[in-house]
Formats: sequence, C-alpha cells, structure tokens
Amino acid sequence: MRSGYLDAASSAPLHPVAREAWAAALTDGWADPARLYTQARRARQLLDAARATTADCLGVRPDELTFCASGTQAAHLAIEGARRGRKRESVTHSAVEHSAVLHAAALGPTVEVPVDRLGRVDLAAWTAAISPETAVAALMSANHEVGTVQPVADAAAACAAHGVPLYVDAAQSLGRLPVPPGWSLLTGSAHKWGGPPGVGLLVVRKGTRWRRPGPADEREPGRDLPSIVAAAASLRAVLAEAEAEDARLRALVGRIRDSVAKIPDVEVIGDPDDRLPHLVTFSCLYIDGEALLHALDRRGYAVSSGSSCTSSTLHPSHVLVAMGALSHGNVRVSLHRETTPDDVDGFLAALPEVVAALRKEAGV
Repeated sequence: MRSGYLDAASSAPLHPVAREAWAAALTDGWADPARLYTQARRARQLLDAARATTADCLGVRPDELTFCASGTQAAHLAIEGARRGRKRESVTHSAVEHSAVLHAAALGPTVEVPVDRLGRVDLAAWTAAISPETAVAALMSANHEVGTVQPVADAAAACAAHGVPLYVDAAQSLGRLPVPPGWSLLTGSAHKWGGPPGVGLLVVRKGTRWRRPGPADEREPGRDLPSIVAAAASLRAVLAEAEAEDARLRALVGRIRDSVAKIPDVEVIGDPDDRLPHLVTFSCLYIDGEALLHALDRRGYAVSSGSSCTSSTLHPSHVLVAMGALSHGNVRVSLHRETTPDDVDGFLAALPEVVAALRKEAGV
C-alpha cells in the first residue's frame, strides 16, 4: 500500500537520525545529569552537547534555552513567566494562535487581534492593541492550520516601541523556515520537525523580564535525556535538508492546491505564496468533515481537519472562523520528508471520487 500519512503538521514521522541518536543515548544517557559520579557526568556531557547543538540551530545562546516536556508546556511557561516577570496580566494575541497559547493566555485578561481572509494578523490593529501595560504579546511564526506566515518582524517593532516582549510560537516553522527576528520568547516542539514526542523548547532572550512559574526547582521541566539528544540531532539533520526539502515540498503542495481548486465547490484556504512549504488546507461544501476524513482513511490517506464535525471537537476551528472561511468539510494536508510524488498523485486521484460519493449520499 502506498504511504498515505499526510498529517505531518500534527506529528512528523521520526527522522532516521532521531532514531539513531535516541538509541545511542540510551547507553550513556540514563543517569541523572545533576549528579557528580562518572555516569552522571557522561549524561551531563550529552545534555550540554544537545543544548549547544539546538541553540546553534536556533541562533541563540545555550543558556537561553530550556528543554520542556512538550510544546504546550513551553507555551504556558513562556506566557505565565512573562506575566510574572513583568508584573502585568494582559496578553495580546492574534485570533489564530494555537489552542495551547490561547489557553495559557486565558488565565488572565487578553486582547485578541483579528486577521484577514488569508489568516495574516492585522498590523494596524496589532499596533493599537500593544501598550506599556501589556505583559506579553503572542504571534506565531506561521499558522498550524492554514500555513500562512505571519509578519513577525513588523509585529516585533510595534512591541519594541512600548517595551513589550514578543512571544513567538514557532512549532510549525522550526526546521522548515528561518527563525524570524525581533522576538523575546520562542517555543517549539520536536515531534513537529521529526524529532521524538515529549520534547519542547523554550527560549528566553537575555534581558527579557521573565520568572519561572510554579515552585522553585533547579531542574529543567524536560528530563528525558535520550529524547532531548534525539531532538537536537534531528533538528540539525532537518536543517541540513531544509533547502532541498523546501523546494520539493512546495512543488508537491502546489500540485495539490492547483488540483483541488478544480473540484467544484472547493475553497483553498490561506496565503498561496507566503506560507509554510509543506501544508495546504481546503474546504469542501456540502460535506461533513468527519465523514470526509473517515472516507479518505479508508482509502489509506491520513489527513486532519479543522471542521466543526470532527471527532476531536464539537466546535468549529477558531482559525477558520477568524478568517471568515468555511469550517465544514475542511481538510488539512501536510507533507513530510517521506512523502513521494506517487503519494500525492494517489491522494489527488482518490479525493474527487470521495467528495463526489459523499455529496451523492447527502443528496447533493
């Protein structure tokens, strides 16, 4: 059966380098790196090397980087730590941030900034929403549902004018696009780029007023050393492949965008040009989202959806609603390093048949 996993934006397949690094680290990375005996010193060397590698990949200092247990934990630490450090509560954020960021922000007062039809933040509204009383402003590097890249540098300039730190959720772009400039806090998640699950990244730039939430603890919240080593090794590997993969995946996504747009009553969503290289989202009129996903799964294709009828939520995608886009019959396709042209061709052959069959069942 052809490889039909097309949901890398949820979790990318484990990179071979990650698998090798994880297995190797099990030999020497099982001890507590905070101790002083021989095995612990070896574990500490592995941790320090992983931190240095990851920091170099991100263009930051090693002592600015904290390993976390997940990208969600990193997002909560970034926002709550900024609130505590600045002794302010209000969080300004775009309307299309990841739910983890929205949940963290909602623990206090918030100001939501709208986006346009492509999912890009309204810079005039963003600038008006920033004030010296803002604890932190949150703007993702690129959207996880529709792929639109956000104007981080311009948003950062508006924040800097008021001395407000900018937090950037870079989960979808790390390993795929350059790290944007101007931020004070940044987070990522290893399993999005082909690293193992259970490793998040939090970067707090020197000079940023930030205080760790929760009880004092000298240890990092991320303590799975073999997975941390695998995350660092895989990030370095995907960056080495990034230029070639960018061109390859953009071409494949371009074929998908062009093909699905020819299906009657299908809307392709998100910026057609300034976007993530591996992701495309479209909505199909007159189709239940969950039924569409199940039908594609029966054909061997795993995709995701922001539709209001999917099994993971009873609510429509807040991203699609904020954009004014159709939230029913929605499909997100996200490719990865193992996706081949044959996989894409097979999906594009199956999709019109599935859409036609479901519309027929619905009496359309």
